[in-house]
Amino acid sequence: MNARVAASLLAGLVVLLHGLTAWALVEVNMEDRVEVYRGDTAQIVSMFSSDDGIGGVSIQWFFVSRLGEKQKIYYEDATMKVVDRGTPFTDRIIVNVTAATGEVVLTITDVQVRDQLEFICLIKSLTDGVGEGRTKLLVFEKPDSPTIEGFQTGISIYDDLSKIGICEVKNGFPKPNITWYRNNAPLRGADDVMKVVPSITTESSGLFSVRSELSMKVTKEDKDAHFYCEVTYLVPGGTRMTETNTINITVYYPSTAVQMWVESPKGKIKEGDSIELRCQGDGNTPSSIFTIRHRGEEYTLESNTYVLANVTRLNSGDYKCVSLDTDTYNELSETTSIFVDYLDPAVVEPAGPVEIDQGEELAATCNALSSLQTHTAWFKDGQHVSMGNHLIMKDATFDKAGTYQCVVTVPEVDGLETMATLGVNVNGPPEIVPPERTDIEESLDSTVDLTCHVRGFPAPTIVWTTLDGKVLETTSEVELEDGITSVASVAVTSDLTAFCNASNQYGADAVAFKIKAIQTATAIPPKRIRKEGSGVIIAVVIICILLLAILGSGLYFLYKKGKICGRSGKQDLTKDKSGKDNIVVEMKSDNTEDAILLGVNGDKQPPNNQ
Repeated sequence: MNARVAASLLAGLVVLLHGLTAWALVEVNMEDRVEVYRGDTAQIVSMFSSDDGIGGVSIQWFFVSRLGEKQKIYYEDATMKVVDRGTPFTDRIIVNVTAATGEVVLTITDVQVRDQLEFICLIKSLTDGVGEGRTKLLVFEKPDSPTIEGFQTGISIYDDLSKIGICEVKNGFPKPNITWYRNNAPLRGADDVMKVVPSITTESSGLFSVRSELSMKVTKEDKDAHFYCEVTYLVPGGTRMTETNTINITVYYPSTAVQMWVESPKGKIKEGDSIELRCQGDGNTPSSIFTIRHRGEEYTLESNTYVLANVTRLNSGDYKCVSLDTDTYNELSETTSIFVDYLDPAVVEPAGPVEIDQGEELAATCNALSSLQTHTAWFKDGQHVSMGNHLIMKDATFDKAGTYQCVVTVPEVDGLETMATLGVNVNGPPEIVPPERTDIEESLDSTVDLTCHVRGFPAPTIVWTTLDGKVLETTSEVELEDGITSVASVAVTSDLTAFCNASNQYGADAVAFKIKAIQTATAIPPKRIRKEGSGVIIAVVIICILLLAILGSGLYFLYKKGKICGRSGKQDLTKDKSGKDNIVVEMKSDNTEDAILLGVNGDKQPPNNQ
């Protein structure tokens, strides 16, 4: 007898025994709902109790289709466990039964949106007692981040309902909800001032995508408003919320006032500046036209800006900004005044160049007409020489001759200045500035450049001559502000004297240059000297000094003895050189090992006569 037959007989026996007593009651308890995210695993639990025990009951699981039909997906009794084929759950369910507690767990893997159904657990005892429990499986999917897009075109306050923006959230389940906000407050209003048009799309996955379009009648206050959307959606165990970014809209509204000002330069305006005028209303509308009116002329503005380039004092006056709204034909205006400060060119009196004699006095003035207080200073060669409009020169000299510069500035306006010059010439005889050197030594057959700088007015005539009256050629002559510089190139063939002669109608001056010709010596090649070091040279010098001392002592001794002519007439001047009175001097050097013996007469002596 196989196990299946034995189990059937045992079940029949149990039924018979129960039938002899009373009907059994089966009690089934299940949760109302089970919530799970899409893609996760769901567990639906059924708890039952029966007098028959686990071996005397059968377990069946059903789901209720969207049409309301009940479809079995699982069966189990004491002898078998069967998963129904051809259902959406055939390959995704597992049923576990715990006999001790009467717990039956239906596990569904990879839950999808279509699995959001009602599930039934049917417990039937052998005594025909039946118990049933139901649980709804709820599936959730968090949507993607919501997006918002505003309409870029401007909106006029005179328009009716205008589109503000579109919010969209995709792939949520259940359907997410979209609420529009303006400045942190939810938008609510009548249909004539606000309208929200939602649309829902069901994706192939069963998820929902929601789109919401906002239209409203705008006011001036909406120019600074921030619009955004709030999205709420369900999750297991509660509700969550997320928000979009904010958007702004461009609102067109008419101006109620106009402003006009000088954008640049800041502060005072001077001649030569470029003035930028700005004209702007407190409204915002493309239908407004701005113009500038000045002295009967009218200029249409671009970008609400008007530029006056290189202005003069003639540009001073009132400027009127006019704003015309072509929609309402409303005209607004405002006037501003502009004053251009000026500084006329400086005028010096007397007009230069002027001539004065040496020792005389010169008085000059410098003036410039200005719209503001001025400051005047005099300069010569970059050095400040006087303050104020007047220049007084006393005791005129050549040093005071030259170009004087009058500079007039306006302290209140940076860069507003003018200047004029006055040339002063001091009449007088030529003065030759002393050269650095007049005694010159140069090699024979060379050339030397002589320079002579002469002051005086009228400009002196400069002539170069020699001592014998020969005129030398002038190499170059440059007239400077403080005098004339003349250069002559002289060929040195012998000693000579050259003269720089300067003269004008007031007198003359001259300076002499003495040139000495130097004969260049022929270079004699040095003898080759054996290099023995500085110590050898010092030793040789010392020996020479000692030899001279010994020689002097010997001569003095002979003189005392009368051996030298003049001391005694009895001396024999023809005495043999080899006599006993010969004085011998020994000279040694580090370079030879043999001593050299010299007599008084310088003869070389043999070593045995030492």
